[in-house]
Amino acid sequence: MSISRKVLYNPNLKAMEHKIPFNKPFLTGKEEHNIGLAMKSGHLSGNGSFTQKCQNYFESQYRFRKCLLTSSCTDALEIAAILLDIQAGDEVIVPSYTFVSTANPFLLRGAKIVFADSRADHPGIDELSIEALITPKTKAIVVVHYAGVACDMDTIMELANRYGLWVVEDAAQAIDAYYKGRPLGGIGHLGAFSFHETKNIICGEGGLLVINDERFIKRAEIIWEKGTNRSAFFRGEVDKYGWVDIGSSFLPSELIAAFLYAQLENLSFIQKRRTEIWERYYENLKGFAMEQNIMLPYVPEYATNNSHMFYLVLKNVQERTTLIQQLKEKNIHAVFHYLSLHKSSFYKGKHDQRELPNSDSYTDCLLRLPLFFELTEQDQNRVVETLKNSLSIVKN
Repeated sequence: MSISRKVLYNPNLKAMEHKIPFNKPFLTGKEEHNIGLAMKSGHLSGNGSFTQKCQNYFESQYRFRKCLLTSSCTDALEIAAILLDIQAGDEVIVPSYTFVSTANPFLLRGAKIVFADSRADHPGIDELSIEALITPKTKAIVVVHYAGVACDMDTIMELANRYGLWVVEDAAQAIDAYYKGRPLGGIGHLGAFSFHETKNIICGEGGLLVINDERFIKRAEIIWEKGTNRSAFFRGEVDKYGWVDIGSSFLPSELIAAFLYAQLENLSFIQKRRTEIWERYYENLKGFAMEQNIMLPYVPEYATNNSHMFYLVLKNVQERTTLIQQLKEKNIHAVFHYLSLHKSSFYKGKHDQRELPNSDSYTDCLLRLPLFFELTEQDQNRVVETLKNSLSIVKN
């Protein structure tokens, strides 16, 4: 009987009762209501009332100069590349440890991508390595605020000003995050956000272009509207509209904007909950991580933490692979992240062969833990305890 009871109350068996996913999209409860209003309005295509509400939210909440809602963060970056007049022969500095969407928009305009390494203490771009990459052909620096933690924007903007370069902030993960009191996305000449279902605020797929340099505002709106001055026409600024520049169909529908606005109305509520989860991870893992020589997320004094993700940096790829499998066997879905772009099958032949050791280390060793609004304290404790037990087994 004692053996039977031990089996019955085996915590490993209990852990198998349900799966803990890496991510679960959170719905506020008002999305369907807003979509219904959009449907009743008779305006389902882009740039309607909900699009304006979303754009106005960002302009008023964060004092961004001009915002344009897009179908994705990739779209926002593609508009940025057009606005900067990126052409064949130009060079654009981009971190290697990022998603392909950071580089593709500039590559599509003909630029050569010059990859920069990550910091040793954080997966973001190594700001001190950038200057050595600047040549007479360099036109722009694209920075990624990894995990919503700011790059050192003073260093980057000083370089840009000294060498006459543009700065684009890929703030895909960085909503409601700050650098020295300034909102991310609002410091460089242009910024881009994502509302993909894995982000803090979501609408399935969606993005936002932030225009901080007044010189780009008028043309950005034209490119956004398929190369026409349609927006100016509807404001009564011109008596007809036509094709005046290059552009594409970058606008999301009103249904997407309506969904997004329901999320924005609950931003502080969502952020508070995600921060509670992030801080619980940190408090429960910091002692263990120090003992095991594992790196936890680092937030510099100049940055805030928007709790986009919680990650560990392990010793090597074998340790991470084994740990992912151990967690999977306990029905916990933890995942790695980016693969160094400079070593990708598509671009490795175009890379200048410089070693980028920090980027490669994060490629091999970084592990992301489940973090989503509805992650319960009980399930989070299960993740932590299973992680500790599994890692102890892996290391032994």
